[in-house]
Amino acid sequence: MAKGKEIQHSTLYRAYRPQTWEEAARGQPQVVATLQSALKHPEKMAHAYLFAGGRGTGKTSLARILARALGVTDKDLYEIDAASNRGIDDIRALREAVYTIPFESPYKFYIIDEAHMLTKDAWNALLKTLEEPPPHAMFVLATTERDKVPETIQSRSQVHIFRQPSREILREIVIDVAKHEGYSLERPGAELVALLAEGSFRDALSILQKVLSSIDGKKVSVTDVEKVTGAPRGEIVRKLLAALGSNDTDDALAAIRSAVAENIDARMLARLLLHRLRVIMLMRYAPSLAEQLVEELTDADRELAKELSKKPSINSDLLRVFLEAYSTMAYAAVPHLPLELAIIDSMSTKLPT
Repeated sequence: MAKGKEIQHSTLYRAYRPQTWEEAARGQPQVVATLQSALKHPEKMAHAYLFAGGRGTGKTSLARILARALGVTDKDLYEIDAASNRGIDDIRALREAVYTIPFESPYKFYIIDEAHMLTKDAWNALLKTLEEPPPHAMFVLATTERDKVPETIQSRSQVHIFRQPSREILREIVIDVAKHEGYSLERPGAELVALLAEGSFRDALSILQKVLSSIDGKKVSVTDVEKVTGAPRGEIVRKLLAALGSNDTDDALAAIRSAVAENIDARMLARLLLHRLRVIMLMRYAPSLAEQLVEELTDADRELAKELSKKPSINSDLLRVFLEAYSTMAYAAVPHLPLELAIIDSMSTKLPT
């Protein structure tokens, strides 16, 4: 991780992208362990790798680390964006260049990002190179959509699946980066950044850069994160949770209306609501597992969660209703309507007959 230097907030992700195996292992320990083991016998290493996983999970960063570990210099490292160079002519040019010897490294190392964007003809052209590559050529194909990579390519590549980092890992990373930049980020604020990032290192640092570049002073609170990101204010989420706990349909729907009036993203509100409901459920049924999660809450959220953990109305059935609502929100004509229906449906089942 870059340390002790002034950087522009717009480059946080680039400045703090993993540079070493140890840093990459924070998010992808299983991939790092496998590649490090292979490096002990470089003569047996594959000539083609497929790195598949969600956006911002460190695929190209780890490809660069692998290249450096193999002694590849910048002159022999080629990065190709398949979204912009996806045709057969582009791959033909690559095929011709790959047979020339490296400038000063053991390998010519090609990283093809967004590989799933290649055309069918381009794949066919690349296949011939992967079948009989020159000994000095090595390829890493990075993709967010493995199912769009032809089986013929996958069978000739060593496939590594990149997992989404946990919220805990993202939280600690944004705290560390903020500290290196001279800021103090409160843990509830870091937890909110991690939650909004949805399993992406890149998104977590992009959110952090927006926050750091928009505040005065060096202390960052959860309120600062809410303001900059447009996340629901804690007050709205607490009002909604309290209404669910007391079976108050009017108050619950009023909280949704408040969120809509503030132009808050409905899915973001739903994610925060689901996170809080999960914490409450764990506090009731698995207190030891909930301890760390509770520490990441603000004092007001923590007190409300303790209170609601004793309410029978907050139960697994309620959580399932909102999980189902969240799954339909991306396609809803009115984004917040699934939340309103979930509230009405969960309340109606508790009314006396």
